[in-house]
Amino acid sequence: MRAIGWVLAGLFLAGAPALAQQQMASPPPAASSPKRDLAYGALPEQRLDYHPPAAATRAPPPLVVFVHGGGWERGSKDNATGAAKIQHFTGEGYAFATINYRLVPGATVEQQAQDVATAIAWLVAHARELGFDPDRMVLMGHSAGAHLAALVGTDPRYMHKQDLMLDQLRGVVLLDGAAYDVPAQIAAAGRFMRPIYAKAFGTDPARQRALSPIAHTAGPNVLSFLILHVQRDDGTRQSEALAAGLRAEGSKVQVQGFEGRGLRGHVAMNRQLGEADYPATAVVDRWLSATFAPR
Repeated sequence: MRAIGWVLAGLFLAGAPALAQQQMASPPPAASSPKRDLAYGALPEQRLDYHPPAAATRAPPPLVVFVHGGGWERGSKDNATGAAKIQHFTGEGYAFATINYRLVPGATVEQQAQDVATAIAWLVAHARELGFDPDRMVLMGHSAGAHLAALVGTDPRYMHKQDLMLDQLRGVVLLDGAAYDVPAQIAAAGRFMRPIYAKAFGTDPARQRALSPIAHTAGPNVLSFLILHVQRDDGTRQSEALAAGLRAEGSKVQVQGFEGRGLRGHVAMNRQLGEADYPATAVVDRWLSATFAPR
C-alpha cells in the first residue's frame, strides 16, 4: 500500500473512492478566457484547448502547456486539468494550452511522449495566429503528465523528431510525479499499483530504463525545472534524485514539498494549483515570472 500515496490521476476512474472523482472534476473554464478546441494532429485524441490571456497584452504573452495525468491510461484535458489553473494563469497574462494524448493500451508511453512534442511543435507553428510568444514556453504536467513532461524535457529524441530543440522550452514544471525512475518505482510498488506500471511500462528493464527521465539527465536537458511534490516517500525520493541528476549537468532546479498525503494530497495539488490560498500557487508564480523574464 505504500505506493498508493503517489497515486496517478486516473486511479479514481479505475475504482478509487468517489471522493477522488469529485476532487478531480474540473468546473468549466472562466468565461473571461474563451478557449479554442484545436487539432494538433490527424488522430482523434490529438487535440488541445488553447486559452488566451484574460486581458489583452501589449506584447505576445508567454505560453504554459499542460499535460494531464491519469495513470497513462485515463484522463483528458476536460476532466484532469484543474480549472483553477486556467483562470489563474490566463489572469496573470499568460496563454494556457492543455493537451490530450493517446492513452495506454491503445498507444505506448513512447507515443504519448511523442504526442506531447507534436503538440508543442504544432503550437510553435501556429504561434502567430494564436498570438503567443513561441520563445517563452513552459511545459507543465501532473502525475503521469509530470512523467511525460519530464521525459520530453530530458530525452531529446521526442523534440528532435519534431525538428525542435530542448532550449525552445524555457522550463518544465512537475506536479507530484514519481515515475522519474521507472524500475525503482516498480520495485517499491505494492500490489495495487504494480499492474498499472506493468500496463504502461511492460516488464523489459531496458525499456523501463529508457522511459525513465532520470536515465537521460546526462543531457541535453531543458535548462530550468520546478519540481513540486506532496508528502510521500517515493515522490520525495524520486524528485530529489531527478533534481540532483539535472543539477549535475547544469540545469537550474528548484524542488519543494507541500502538505498533503495519499490520493487526497496528490489530487489536491492538481485541483488547487491556481487558487490564491494554495501555497504552491505563489511558488509557481514566482518561478514563472523569473523563467519568462527577458534573457
